[in-house]
Amino acid sequence: MADWVFEQQIMPHINAVMKYIPLQYLILDTAKIWGEACTLGNIFNRHGRSKQAGELYECALAGSEKALGVDHPDTLTAVHNMASVFDKQRQYAKALQWYERALAGKEKALGVDHPDTLTTVHAMAFVFNNQGQYEKALQWHERALAGKEKALGVDHPDTLTTVHAMAFVFNNQGQYEKALEWYERALAGREKALGVDHPDTLNTVHCMALVFDTQGQYEKALEWYERALAGKEKALGRDHPDTLSTVHNMAFVFDTQGQYEKALEWYDTVLVGEEKALGVDHPDTLTTVHNMALVFANQGQYEKALEWYERALAGREKALGVDHPHTQLTLRSLINLYQSTGQTEQAQSLQARLYAPKSPRN
Repeated sequence: MADWVFEQQIMPHINAVMKYIPLQYLILDTAKIWGEACTLGNIFNRHGRSKQAGELYECALAGSEKALGVDHPDTLTAVHNMASVFDKQRQYAKALQWYERALAGKEKALGVDHPDTLTTVHAMAFVFNNQGQYEKALQWHERALAGKEKALGVDHPDTLTTVHAMAFVFNNQGQYEKALEWYERALAGREKALGVDHPDTLNTVHCMALVFDTQGQYEKALEWYERALAGKEKALGRDHPDTLSTVHNMAFVFDTQGQYEKALEWYDTVLVGEEKALGVDHPDTLTTVHNMALVFANQGQYEKALEWYERALAGREKALGVDHPHTQLTLRSLINLYQSTGQTEQAQSLQARLYAPKSPRN
């Protein structure tokens, strides 16, 4: 996680260098060259720049296929990485297609219980979760868990990652007690294997807070969020996206409790950090903008709420597209606010956009 901070600091230099390196140069018969392309792709992927990551992974894949063959483990890693880009872009069908290609190759080259094979199994489970196919997600996570426990042991960090992921699925299903049970197992294991202040441990703390939040146990949620926040600020820094995620959730709890000024104060902290770390048009930044509009609306500051919803809408249309669920959510919120404030013409104008035929997808 410390690498993330360093990478963010040197990103301007990486951008400058990339301007002078033709992508074709990275598809040479040199393992070092396309290996570096893959490394750069990993950096861009970690920082939410999936387009650049995908271009670099394509170069690494082309070079690896040419030099090593389609079934070489390095080639299959590049295939897996390509799938991860589509996953982040929410192109889940395409992600699964690439993960399946990686999985078939890894099972053949490495075996069904090899840790690299199980990494792809775990990733496929995560895609099913993102699609809302929770039962299928649990099946694939169980397969990954059984293999990891056998190959790595019950307390290995990779095994605990799958335990944590299963808890996440149970939470999405609304099985909160089961989710807490599995998060507690992940937490105990991570504290033992990694330490109480490790980012992975703190992520489990954050997720336990989220379960309490969902259950309406707000004081307990804040207690766990505060524990996660203190650890993340120490381990990652105040402007790291994982730290800001916890600040954001705390702001949401304050809004739910009707502590609007406190909510805005915390959202403002998140927004400044996200604009700095991710950019003004990043989806996470725009979620904060949307939620700040919601607080202003709850306060009765309707003009200010309209201003912030419009900012969120413009950003989401640009970053995600007009048909994306998050864009549509902001559009509906804006329509409702116009209607509630008697601005019927504006509301009707937006309704025409809301119910317009969806644009064709490639």
